[in-house]
Amino acid sequence: MKLSVNLNKVALLRNTRGENYPDLKYFANKAIDIGIDGLTLHPRPDHRHATSNDVIELSKIAKNRGVEFNIEGNPFSKPDNEFLGFCELVKIITPDQITLVPDAIHQITSDHGWARGSHDEDLKKTIELLKDSSSDSKVSLFIDDIAGVEYASEMNADLIEIHTGKFSNAIGKGDMSALSEIKDMIDCALNRDLLVNVGHDLNLNNLHYLVEMGNINEVSIGHAIIIDSLEYGFENTILKYINIIRN
Repeated sequence: MKLSVNLNKVALLRNTRGENYPDLKYFANKAIDIGIDGLTLHPRPDHRHATSNDVIELSKIAKNRGVEFNIEGNPFSKPDNEFLGFCELVKIITPDQITLVPDAIHQITSDHGWARGSHDEDLKKTIELLKDSSSDSKVSLFIDDIAGVEYASEMNADLIEIHTGKFSNAIGKGDMSALSEIKDMIDCALNRDLLVNVGHDLNLNNLHYLVEMGNINEVSIGHAIIIDSLEYGFENTILKYINIIRN
């Protein structure tokens, strides 16, 4: 399992002061120095945290440092003021991975995955266009359940990212039944030749369950890493996550 660190929360802190402090590029390089496998950014049209320029600059760092760069976002987000547009950003940076989420413009966080709907044809065409414009990129769909795995396969995605919010909430309440559901989704994905990523609400207390399950390509963590950094420090926190994943 690989660890990709989402630095949106660092960008959010920076934006509250209108200055380049904390410096996103500094923390991207520091995370790579510590030993992570990739960087993730999720730019939104309102630039509330990661900006279009952040995406461009961190993708350069990832390429120069030999780690993966993953851009997340809604593929239907169009250019708006300083936001360059999601698909337009993909063309500029040609990322290693493109994770598509069905976020509304003002949504606080990614709280649901893709499902069948009126967008089906447009989504499939958009995935084709993304692959054509960035041929070395892998396209991932953010999904909630078995139906979402099947949907990702129908849309010709390369990977899925399982939305683990429900799993994390259940584990926090001592309900282990969610583990079998995650396992079923993983098996379903592998049977369809889809790689499996996981993300959302994962932390130091629940990540080990997924590590032990196996057959997971990558975990993306951002919010919890920044929260844990308040207690343990940035470097020690990342080392704690790496230790869970690799030991």
